[in-house]
Amino acid sequence: MAGLPSLSTVPLALVALLIFRAPAWACLFCFTSHEERLRICQIFTGMEGPELETCEKEFTAAFEGLKDVQINYSERGHLHDVFTQMTHSLQELAAAQGSFEVAFADAAEKMRRVIVNLKEAQACIPPCGLQEVARRFHCRGCYSKVCDLPLDCPVQDVTVTRGRQAMFSCTVNFQLPKEEITYSWKFVGGLRTQDLTYFREIPRAQGNLARIRPAQPRHGGTFSCVIMHDQQPLARLYFFLNVTGPPPRGETELQVTFRDVLRWSPREAEMMEPWRPSLGELLARPEALTPSNQGLLAAVAAIASASVTILAWMFFRWYFSGY
Repeated sequence: MAGLPSLSTVPLALVALLIFRAPAWACLFCFTSHEERLRICQIFTGMEGPELETCEKEFTAAFEGLKDVQINYSERGHLHDVFTQMTHSLQELAAAQGSFEVAFADAAEKMRRVIVNLKEAQACIPPCGLQEVARRFHCRGCYSKVCDLPLDCPVQDVTVTRGRQAMFSCTVNFQLPKEEITYSWKFVGGLRTQDLTYFREIPRAQGNLARIRPAQPRHGGTFSCVIMHDQQPLARLYFFLNVTGPPPRGETELQVTFRDVLRWSPREAEMMEPWRPSLGELLARPEALTPSNQGLLAAVAAIASASVTILAWMFFRWYFSGY
């Protein structure tokens, strides 16, 4: 068999013709190079001639069913290794003067079985997030793609009563990488927004849980949590905190008393002449005749009556003693 030419001598026009005449970029074109496929056909048919072109057409046609295949991106390396093994096997069959029609059909069937048994990519879980576990490799185009979902998750409304605990859980419903996950928190007061230009960092907030206790009206606003993997954001969650309810009863009474003291100002007459009520005015007050006060008045009246009686007896005794 004549020696194979250097790959650099293959006309570029032929390369372009073979590429654009292909029905679609398929798994065969993603995991094998044009040079590898051409070399296999040259081993089967020789360096030139119409049979070489027929071999290349048969090679492409045999793998036509794999042009729209989508696989789990993590299986891409494994599939590449399987295609590499396939090219080596085809070269051995070509060197043994086998039939390229049979060899290509068998190779394509084996590759279909391998692809069927690959681990499937996980489905995209809405509504948000960069979900690497759901990344797929598309043989039509030889590219990978993740879920077409926004990085920002919808705002979650959290309502708590004043003085209670508010808690935010920065978790998503898709699988995160096991290592190098970090969380950062931000806050904007009084607004329900996803515009990051309004937010400020909360330096001491770390981890996927944040708590505020006791929640006060000044804590109302939007909290944002960013989940990151190796400095790359995977999702941004937002929580709008609404603190409701009046302040505690004791606090309310104290505030009312304090306001009354601030508003009170003594009248000029009261400052100049303090009120000195008479006994009659005191007795006329509804709260004056209490049971204890009544007993005290009775005791005073009895003592006064006894004193008057003694004084009268002593006067009459003295008066009549002179006779």
